Amino acid sequence: MMSEVCGEFVVLAGNAMQSFDGEIIDCHIHPVVEGSLQGGWFTGCGDFREQMDDLRRAGIVRACGAPVQTLDGRSFSPIRALNDQALVLRDRFPGFYFPGIHVHPRFPQESCGEIERCCGREGVRWIGELVGYMMGYANEYATPDALTIMRTAARFGATVNFHCHDLQVIDELCAAVPEVKLVLAHPGQTKADIMERVGRLARYPNLHLDISGTGIDRYGILRMAMDMAGKEKLLFGTDSPINNPAVYAGGALHEKLTPVERSALFAGNFRRLTALFSS
Repeated sequence: MMSEVCGEFVVLAGNAMQSFDGEIIDCHIHPVVEGSLQGGWFTGCGDFREQMDDLRRAGIVRACGAPVQTLDGRSFSPIRALNDQALVLRDRFPGFYFPGIHVHPRFPQESCGEIERCCGREGVRWIGELVGYMMGYANEYATPDALTIMRTAARFGATVNFHCHDLQVIDELCAAVPEVKLVLAHPGQTKADIMERVGRLARYPNLHLDISGTGIDRYGILRMAMDMAGKEKLLFGTDSPINNPAVYAGGALHEKLTPVERSALFAGNFRRLTALFSS
């Protein structure tokens, strides 16, 4: 049984009870807006207020991420429109939703302009999750144009959350722009893939990992990842509304982590990377 009592998220498992009375920040959601992803595979999630209520029921008190939409990549206009929608949601749900914006490696000038607009003038500190397979490009994160965009992100203090299955591209990106704060989305599907990705966290100081996707369904994955790479390398994320956020909160609480490690996972690492709030 799971419950939220007086702001404290509690997990009951047999005779054992674990509780967490700190904040939980979800760094990987996809807000539902008009024309965007309209929910999970098997159920609708309503409008963003309903999605927000669902996250709160899982103990999540803040959330971050970009609206997504399947695009052909022929024009930058719909990408800018998604960013505009994210800014509108931020203004409608202040203190809960922190926007993620999109850039596109085939539109370097427009992408750098969006970073200047959204990060420089609007205070956005999160780019992504970048999902190239939905937005009309592949794993193009280390091309010359993409690296120009990444360096602009670093100049404005933004963290980049990106979806990439190509390990060589991840290596090239991390090595080429060590000044960029990078968060790789999803630990991977197989044990070998997970170990390869976690190994890269230890190898590259600028690389982090959000646990959405397959981040908690293999028992012990968080303990192993922190032992290999350190507590400062993992961020809590759910990929809501595709995934059930309570499953991720409960799974992370059930792992054998210390209170300090749990706090770093749930909120501390996001706060440190983004510097969005000081308290």
